[in-house]
Amino acid sequence: MTDLEFVTHHRRVLHQYPEISMQEFKTTDHIIEFLEKMGIDYERPLKTGAVAYLEGNSDRTLAYRADIDALSIHEDSDTPYRSTVQGAMHACGHDGHTAALMLFAKRCKVLADQGRLTHNVIFIFQPSEETAAGANQLIDAWQPGMAIEAVFGVHMMPNEDEGKVTLRDDEITASATEFRFYINGQSAHVAAKHEGISSIETLLHIALQLTQMQHFHLNGLNRNIIHIGNLNAGEAINTVASQGYLEGTIRTYEVDDLAVIKSRMQTLARTAGELFGSTIEVTFNEGYPPVMNAKILRQPVEAALSNLKLDVVENDKPYLFGEDFSFYSRLAPSYFVFFGSRNEKKGFTSSLHTSTFDLDENILIDVADYFEALMNEI
Repeated sequence: MTDLEFVTHHRRVLHQYPEISMQEFKTTDHIIEFLEKMGIDYERPLKTGAVAYLEGNSDRTLAYRADIDALSIHEDSDTPYRSTVQGAMHACGHDGHTAALMLFAKRCKVLADQGRLTHNVIFIFQPSEETAAGANQLIDAWQPGMAIEAVFGVHMMPNEDEGKVTLRDDEITASATEFRFYINGQSAHVAAKHEGISSIETLLHIALQLTQMQHFHLNGLNRNIIHIGNLNAGEAINTVASQGYLEGTIRTYEVDDLAVIKSRMQTLARTAGELFGSTIEVTFNEGYPPVMNAKILRQPVEAALSNLKLDVVENDKPYLFGEDFSFYSRLAPSYFVFFGSRNEKKGFTSSLHTSTFDLDENILIDVADYFEALMNEI
C-alpha cells in the first residue's frame, strides 16, 4: 500500500463515521486496531483517544498530536466517502490530522525496527478538541514516562493554497472565553406594565453596549471578537418579561484586551441593573488560551519545511479562533503550523466548520513528511 493509498483509506473511513467530542469510541477503536497491528505500544488516559510510544536511539523525546473529534454539522456533499452519521461531520480536518499521524507512526515503526529511529516519539491521538478542552483533560490524566522536549501539531487551512504552510512565533491563535448574562426583572400584566421591570429593555441595552465595546474601549489596531450567539427573554405575549438571558464568546490574542473586555462587561452588568432596576449576573467560562509557539522551535520547524520545498508564510496577526493545542505548552515547548488545503481546480475551497469542507489527501503525506523531517532538525 502506497502512502497515498494509506492516508486516503484511513482518512475516508474516519470521515464516513465521524464522532463528536468525547464520543469518539469507534474512531479510537480504529486507531487502536492500527497500533496493535503495527506492534506500537499505547495507553488510554481517557475513555476515548490514545497515546502511543516508540523508543529511538537517543534520550530525547518528541511528541506529535492529532485531534480526532468531529463536529455537529450535517454534511452537504455527494462524495462516496461522505458522512454516514446524521448531524455529524469532519468539517475541521481532524480526520486528516489523524490519518497523517498514523502514517508518521507507521514510518517510525519501520525505522525503529531497523534501529534507525532518531529519537523517542510519542503519538497523541487526542479527543475533544472542539469542546471541553480534550488536551487539558488528557494532560491531567496522563503521566508521560519520559521528559518531553517538544510537542508539534498541525491544522488544515483552506484560506491558504496547497503547498503553503502558515506559521508565527508566540500567539498564533486567539483565546476563547464564553460569557453569559442572567437578567432578573419583575413580571407584570401588560395593562400595568409600569409595575414590572422588563428584562427585554435591559437585554436590548446590554446587547447594544456589547456591540460598541470594541469601537470605544479597545485598541483599534488589535483584532477582537465580542460575539453574541444567543439571547432570549419573556414568558408570555401579554406580560412584562421577568427573565432574560444572553450568551456569546470573546476571541482575543491580547491578555490586556481580554481583561478590559471582562471588566467592562462586569461594569455593564452593574450599571444596567442600576439603570433598569434589574438584578444581573455575568459569568465567564475560561476556554482555550492562545496557542503560543515557542521561539526556540522556530529554526527546526522552518528548516524542516524548507527541506521539503514547502512555502513558508508568516502570519502577521494570530487567527481569531481557539485551539486547545495551547495546553501542550504545559508539557514542553510547542509549535503549531497550518497546512494550506485550498485547491480551486479540485473544488477544495470551503472554509473550516462548513458543511462542504473537504481536502486532498496528498497534503497528509506532506504532514507526515514534515513530522519526519523535524526529527532530523531537533
